[in-house]
Amino acid sequence: MRWSKPGGGGQGPRSYHHGNLKEALIRAALQLIAEKGPAGFTFAEAARWAGVSPAAPYRHYRDRDELLSDVAKRGFEQFEAALAKAWDDGRPDPATAFDRLGKAYLAFARSEPAYYSAMFETGVPLDTSPELRAAGDRAFGVLRNATEKLVATMPTKDRPPVLMMALHVWAFSHGIASLFGRGDAGRRSLPMSAEELLEAGMLLYLRGLGLPEHVK
Repeated sequence: MRWSKPGGGGQGPRSYHHGNLKEALIRAALQLIAEKGPAGFTFAEAARWAGVSPAAPYRHYRDRDELLSDVAKRGFEQFEAALAKAWDDGRPDPATAFDRLGKAYLAFARSEPAYYSAMFETGVPLDTSPELRAAGDRAFGVLRNATEKLVATMPTKDRPPVLMMALHVWAFSHGIASLFGRGDAGRRSLPMSAEELLEAGMLLYLRGLGLPEHVK
């Protein structure tokens, strides 16, 4: 996601002449997050990467946190789309679709590390942006809906609370993605793939809830 300098093949900031300044700042922030982490750059650096004056970003963003909030919101929107595609309305059955959902979670963390970092590691309070909170809630909503459909296959008397189970699955998937499934240098090594670790952990968890017939 680097930009070449005008007229050359080197890597570095892009000169911004006209067009969509907001998009240029988003791309600059993603590049800087990939290089330095979400807390490792200033608003002025983002402006420099976009090839504009330090004052130009204030046309769209109050400060760096507001820029990061917009990056995170876009990340959650892409995340929601990836999860929804994997879930595919629970086809051909909830258990199979649920397995795809977990793999999609890991795939997003691996393929979009800058967005993933912006979504979960900026420290920007969700309450400061209703749009960011709504985007995050919609992404989690895919997981909660999938959990509800899976729970519905259990005998009524054995069904765990849907929200509790969804939070457990989210925490487990997020922990594996953040530690072992990252697409950046922060990934820890494992003697197995992150997907295999997630599958094994979910197997134990779902069987503990009484779902052995639904898991491989």
